[in-house]
Amino acid sequence: MKKPISLLLSIICLLSCISLAGCGKKKTTSSEVYFLNFKPESASVYEELAKKYEEEKGVKVKVVTAAANTYEQTLKSEIAKSGAPTIFQVNGPVGYDEWDDYCLDIKNSKLYNMLSDKGLAIKDDGGVYAIPYVIEGYGIIYNNAIMKKYFALPDKKTDLKSADEIDSFDKLKTVVEDMTANLSKLGIEGVFASTSLSSGEDWRWQSHLLNVPLYYELFEKNDANSDLSLAMYKADKIEYKYAENFEKLFDLYVNNSITKPTLLGSKSVADSMAEFALGKVAMVQNGNWSWSQISGVKGNTVKADDIKMMPMYTGIEGEKGQGICIGTENYLAINKNATDEQQKNSLAFLEWLFSSDTGKDYVTNKLDFITPFNTFSENELPNDPLAKEISRYMKDDSVKNIPWVFTGFPSEAFKKEVGSSLLDYVQGNKKWEDVRKSISDKWKSERA
Repeated sequence: MKKPISLLLSIICLLSCISLAGCGKKKTTSSEVYFLNFKPESASVYEELAKKYEEEKGVKVKVVTAAANTYEQTLKSEIAKSGAPTIFQVNGPVGYDEWDDYCLDIKNSKLYNMLSDKGLAIKDDGGVYAIPYVIEGYGIIYNNAIMKKYFALPDKKTDLKSADEIDSFDKLKTVVEDMTANLSKLGIEGVFASTSLSSGEDWRWQSHLLNVPLYYELFEKNDANSDLSLAMYKADKIEYKYAENFEKLFDLYVNNSITKPTLLGSKSVADSMAEFALGKVAMVQNGNWSWSQISGVKGNTVKADDIKMMPMYTGIEGEKGQGICIGTENYLAINKNATDEQQKNSLAFLEWLFSSDTGKDYVTNKLDFITPFNTFSENELPNDPLAKEISRYMKDDSVKNIPWVFTGFPSEAFKKEVGSSLLDYVQGNKKWEDVRKSISDKWKSERA
């Protein structure tokens, strides 16, 4: 009987070893970093980084990228799974309010201490729950080669000699309308690229353009040291005091566009950027992230040295000296429901990404991020022309850049209402006063 018992014990021992080996594999999975990426244009770069990190540190990083305009939906689906993301993004105060139950307090982390300005983090009751990872800026991007061609016209209707002299809405309007009168001489089909208003493609207007008049309204009501995005988030209502100023610039875009107003409901941001890249237009409202779109267009004719940016002037009193809109809606959070090891590994990955030589090289030269971290030196900035423009405005003490307050807008439903109202307006189905009322009413109902 002893022999069979010994054999049985041996088998049990062998099975135990196999089981432990299997557990070892599972343990690797339980320590895995899962990064749910917000930026589709950066997917391949993050995947490269994940491989580099695993090679260097021996920790696996899984990267999943949500499709454009589906991040919230994807996060809701993924966060409910057993293998939920360990690193995810929240979009400003509104995003944090939605996901605060999942955000780990990281006030004692190295990542938080790496911030150049600790005030940029999202804080709540003494804790730190989300860290900005990129600073971005937007305004009116222009092709300076076309602008120079305009300013060289002998019969132009302005005394201005360069785009640098445009410092108000009135000057911008005069130049733009005169350029429209000289399209054939300038070799372009419109001054502005298409005002994209198809569903999901209207964020340049319902968030970015609306940011300007609402910033001025908030600035007048709050202390100069206030967090205006937070003040925006707490506002139960808006007067929309500068609605007519929004209308002025929006109309300038629409009336001097390459595309007829009635066709704007079918236009996308990609259409707009292609029009600019191919030299069909002189200007387009967008941000520094669009460099990859411009440079990636087949047949691109715009030289990097000719790509510049100017502020979005709307005619509000005191706008001389206004800069571009600079801020972020991109904040990273750590899932507090992840294992301790996953939390530790997730923070370590982000700290490596924004402080190691390898990580910083990718961040600067492939992701093209302008970061808010003190680990980057002056010469570790992206080499693309729009990143240089953001840096130029950030360093210029003579201008006052406008912060991103749209991160405090009530909801996606509010933004969609703005976009649909603007489309109705350009198609002649709404008057401007109707647009103004629908925006104010939707704000109030969403807050309620």
